[in-house]
Amino acid sequence: MTKEQIIENFDPSQPGLADATIFGLPFSAEQSDIIIFPVPWEVTVSYGAGASEGPDAILDASFQVDLHHQEFPELWKRGIYMDEAPAHWAKNSEKYKGLAQPIIEALEAGEDVSTFPALQSDLDKINKACKDLNEEVKNRVLDWMNKGKLVALLGGDHSTPLGYYQALATKYEDFGILHLDAHMDLRIAYEGFTYSHASIMYNALQLPQISKIVQVGIRDFCEQEVDVVNAQKGRVLVHTDLDLKKQLFEGNTWQHICDNIVMALPKKVAISFDIDGMNALYCPNTGTPVPGGFTYEQAVYLLNRLSEFGKEIIGFDLVEVAPGEDDWDGNVGARMLFQMCGIYAKSQKLEVGKKIVFPK
Repeated sequence: MTKEQIIENFDPSQPGLADATIFGLPFSAEQSDIIIFPVPWEVTVSYGAGASEGPDAILDASFQVDLHHQEFPELWKRGIYMDEAPAHWAKNSEKYKGLAQPIIEALEAGEDVSTFPALQSDLDKINKACKDLNEEVKNRVLDWMNKGKLVALLGGDHSTPLGYYQALATKYEDFGILHLDAHMDLRIAYEGFTYSHASIMYNALQLPQISKIVQVGIRDFCEQEVDVVNAQKGRVLVHTDLDLKKQLFEGNTWQHICDNIVMALPKKVAISFDIDGMNALYCPNTGTPVPGGFTYEQAVYLLNRLSEFGKEIIGFDLVEVAPGEDDWDGNVGARMLFQMCGIYAKSQKLEVGKKIVFPK
């Protein structure tokens, strides 16, 4: 059937199709405007594990998301398709995570890894494997982009979007990143791992096409990261959770705060959303939880302000969703993913339907 015929015969009010793609949608990759690109990877995890299982947890929970979204009631008609990650990624993630743990333990014991040839050799192997992953991600993302698709990356830990940013950098000469996170992620080769999840924004800064990174919700950082921020001379702007809450407690509106955040970004913006930027009530099993954080609604409002200010959203990543004993983390992740797809599509001038306004 053609896409138009599928839309005509599909009932979005019914449960999602069990044999369908993400959100229970009936479209093929070719018929979908949005491609979700999963990267099940968490090699350099330094605290809680599970982010590599995030894409599957979100996929499983996505079938319970109602498609008739208040802001984007016809988003589903655009088609959202979840690509299949190469099987060797998950296998390599487990393999190299196993090699990484003795290195982390040696560092925690105060040892110099370079004095242990076997550990240094493993560290070199891990850095090469992560570099190879970045290159694979970049190439696969570019392949979808060159087919005219909107592409979003679904992690995995926060190291996974680097290849995605590299792909964007081949398409756009100047763009910024709106970075929602509890952490700055500006550590330089954290624990010796060049492509650590804690180093993603430092590595992103090595791409000259990224002219601005605006961080929101930051609650944990080290001295080295502060030095990196200061050395960038305004290229990195930081809104800590402490500063945001102070403004709210002293009478500023969230609208005013968000507008100041958004105005600092360039015309083209990629969103990087580490789920631990939100309050841990929404992501209790994420790998590195920190008290505090913003609510789901505050995050949605901020993201919506991007398009309302005329910013062009050129892509996004959603990372560090880790499942627990129940499906709560996957549920929150699936709903945020659908929301972000709507914001992305609307910013790219795709028809997503008129916002539903109820009588009051």
